[in-house]
Amino acid sequence: MTGNLKMILQLHQKQRWRLLIDIDTQKDFLLPTGCACVRNHEEVLANIRRVVSWARHEKVPVISTAEVYPNNNGCSAISYCLDGTEGQKKVPCTLLRDRASFPADNKNALPADILLAYRQVILHKRCIDPFNEPRIERLFSEVQADKFILIGAGTEDAVRATALGLLHRGKKVRLVIDALGFHNQRKAKLALRAMKAKGAELVETKDIAGVLHLRPSAHQPSAMISIPQSRGPA
Repeated sequence: MTGNLKMILQLHQKQRWRLLIDIDTQKDFLLPTGCACVRNHEEVLANIRRVVSWARHEKVPVISTAEVYPNNNGCSAISYCLDGTEGQKKVPCTLLRDRASFPADNKNALPADILLAYRQVILHKRCIDPFNEPRIERLFSEVQADKFILIGAGTEDAVRATALGLLHRGKKVRLVIDALGFHNQRKAKLALRAMKAKGAELVETKDIAGVLHLRPSAHQPSAMISIPQSRGPA
C-alpha cells in the first residue's frame, strides 16, 4: 500500500470517524416483489432508510455491497440478484447522490482518493462473503475507522460473513439489529450470538439515528431479532 493511499484511508484521525457498511440492500431482498425477500422486510426497510438518512445528514461515508450473479437466460442456478434484472438493483433510499460503483471482478485496484471523492462506494460481489472479492477485501482490510456500522440483509449469511471478516481483521463492529433482514429467524439469532461472542456491539436504530416519535401499529411484528442478555461481562 502506498503512503498516499494509507493517508487517504486514515481520514480524520483526530476525529471520531465512522463508516456505514450497507450490505446487499437490494430489491430482491427488501421488496415484497423480490425473488428472495426477507421475512421482516417492511420494518427493516423503514429502519434502513432512517440509518441511511442519518449517514447522509452526518456526512458519514457509506460502503455498500451488492450481490450480482450471471443471468443465463433464465437458466441460472441462482434465481435472485441476477445481472441486468430489476431485483439486482439497490433500493433507491439507500443511494447517495455522490457515489461510485465497481463491478465484481478479480482486480483489487481502487482510486487512492475514493473515500474523499465520493460519499458512497458500491462494490459488487459474486458471492455471499465480501472478503472473497479482491477489491472489497482490500478496502475493508485497509480502511481505518473507529466504528463499522452494519445494516442490510441477510443476517444469517452476508451480514454474518461481513461482520466476522471485519472482526477477524481487528475492526470494531456495531450491528444495528433492527435494520438487519433475515430469511430464517432461528439462524439469524444464532448468527447474532456468534457475532456478539466475537466482539460485535448490538444496537438499535434509535441508538444511531435517534428516536422516531411514532407509535407502531399493534398488529405489526417487531423487526428486531431479540437476543437474550448474557449474565456477566459481554
